[in-house]
Amino acid sequence: MSVHTVLNPATGQAVRDVASASIDETDAAVDRAVRAQRSWAALAPLERADALRRFSRVVEVHIEELAQLEVLEAGHPIGSARWEAAHVAQVLAYYAGAPERLIGKQIPVAGGLDVTYHEPYGVVGIIVPWNFPMTIAAWGFAPALAAGNAVVLKPAELTPLTAMRLGDLALEAGLPDGVFQVVTGAGSVVGQRFVSHPDVRKVVFTGSTKVGTEVAAGCARELKPVTLELGGKSANIVFEDADLEKAAAAAPGSVFDNAGQDCCARSRLLVQRSVYDRFLELLEPAVAAWRVGDPNDEATEMGPLISAAQRDRVAGYVDGTEVAFRGSVPDGDGFWFAPTVVLAGREDRIVKEEVFGPVVAVLPFDDEADAIALANDTVYGLAGSIWTENLGRGIRVSRAVRSGVLSVNSHSSVRYTTPFGGMKGSGLGRELGPDAAEHFTETKNVFYATP
Repeated sequence: MSVHTVLNPATGQAVRDVASASIDETDAAVDRAVRAQRSWAALAPLERADALRRFSRVVEVHIEELAQLEVLEAGHPIGSARWEAAHVAQVLAYYAGAPERLIGKQIPVAGGLDVTYHEPYGVVGIIVPWNFPMTIAAWGFAPALAAGNAVVLKPAELTPLTAMRLGDLALEAGLPDGVFQVVTGAGSVVGQRFVSHPDVRKVVFTGSTKVGTEVAAGCARELKPVTLELGGKSANIVFEDADLEKAAAAAPGSVFDNAGQDCCARSRLLVQRSVYDRFLELLEPAVAAWRVGDPNDEATEMGPLISAAQRDRVAGYVDGTEVAFRGSVPDGDGFWFAPTVVLAGREDRIVKEEVFGPVVAVLPFDDEADAIALANDTVYGLAGSIWTENLGRGIRVSRAVRSGVLSVNSHSSVRYTTPFGGMKGSGLGRELGPDAAEHFTETKNVFYATP
């Protein structure tokens, strides 16, 4: 049996070895899911709802344990990790209300009664990245389970520990064996088998646009629906009429949170030319104050990058650029990279490609039309922010920027009560929000003829 060694990114030290499943082992998990799903879907909606509420309560009891695992495998600051674990419980509690609200329609027809039903797909395969292992997993498995599906979840090789523990907690909460399984291993083995297996009837993938395109192509060959949440190169647009002090103070959190390993990171900072120099003056002390250090320290705001390879990749983007200023990082072992602000031209590589690290490229713009054109000058369209005191401008620009999730005078991206997803190269479909459980069902139409 092959294994993958999980490393602590803050120290570079080994944490534990985790088994990598083979194709046969993946098939066995799918077979168990097929059998378990039939009885799970047959439960009364209230019973499925109660099961998810129990799951939520069990996760709540284990928030600290899950948070510590997240610190260990992903290097997230402990405060962030606790929020993420609590978020899993909240998402489960929210979608516990869905089984009793999957309501079809009665459509007026002549000669009888026409009714639609929401039927679960059956088995859903969910492929999760390493940047937010717990939260992104929950966005998929909670509504999928609520809709009556069984779930087979593949965590990233670098960060499997929280997913494995959630699998244990699901059983502890009383979910039937086989309804929610975690299969660890390589994407080229386990993830690819989700795509090709005839009994996995829907795939949810979060990751790079390059791999997501391959997943979509494979699912298309199987006529299999897929939800894709992919890369981003989001813009943080600061107009001259904005509260510059507030915008500058908030900017580090928009791009350096999770060490920039966030597809929603506002990694392009677009500042109106008339206030460009003043904004940089305000930004420099905000970056210097951003606390990077031991993830176990309650005061830490940013931990390390996930791996040495990721650190080298990020450094490769910064090499040769004009660095305006940097923050600081600890000395010693671990995959550290200082928060970095670079001054860039519109055609520079660092402006076009997703760095996935704590690096922000700053560019000036002239007017509202120029800001919109520059914000849209990317293959991506996931998130973004607009800073202005002009309500009309906020509405106009938010409608004109081609991104799935935007915020005005804030950097909010994800709420489980609202839909989340991207445009263009940032993905297909939406996660979260009140309709998410329906996205894990097929609509069946039945006509009952009047005798």
